[in-house]
Amino acid sequence: MEQRFIKKENNPRLLLFFAGWGSDEHLFSRPVEDGYDYLLCFDYRTLDFDYSLLDGYREIRLLAWSMGVWVAGQILTGKDYPWQMRLAVGGTPFPIDDRKGIPEAIFRATLENFSDAALVRFRRRICGTAEQVKEFLSHAPYRPVPELHEELQALEQYVRRPSAPFVWDKAIVGTGDKIFPPANQREAWRGTAVIEKDVAHYGGALFDRLLSGEEAVWTRH
Repeated sequence: MEQRFIKKENNPRLLLFFAGWGSDEHLFSRPVEDGYDYLLCFDYRTLDFDYSLLDGYREIRLLAWSMGVWVAGQILTGKDYPWQMRLAVGGTPFPIDDRKGIPEAIFRATLENFSDAALVRFRRRICGTAEQVKEFLSHAPYRPVPELHEELQALEQYVRRPSAPFVWDKAIVGTGDKIFPPANQREAWRGTAVIEKDVAHYGGALFDRLLSGEEAVWTRH
């Protein structure tokens, strides 16, 4: 796993973001709230994690997106950190699941038919609109297709493990999500506070607000 500080100013608070499959720092190098350092996690070909990077922070704001929701749960279960808020976006603790995640047949088809063209189609699906595709491409990850295929293969093996019992404070469900069906997300998040937004799986404007602290969901009320 890559762990990269996008902002490191020795602030007392940390924004810890587990991005989705296929991400890198180009997609999520965006402004964050004053008073926070910003550590981005991506590339889940391995789940090796350097916990020492979280030492010394008085508060940690956890954000996870898509496959990063499952990864964060695996990495952080049983760890006693000073969580300010734990927020999941567009993902579930059951990433390959016909009722609570990506339907099995769809995931398998994506994995088995992966190619440059398939990646282009996937990115269109996560964005939803031509305008959002344009925004995504202005931040597009710089990772080669074979590496992304390796990451997808690794995740397919990892998520066969039982889901870790990690507790999330809130989940955002995009009603236009074509990757994790909204109905499956609602089922997965029974018992957790859910906020529905009219966004696709990837929403650049939403991530701008979440990372900068402007999004109201960061309050516990």
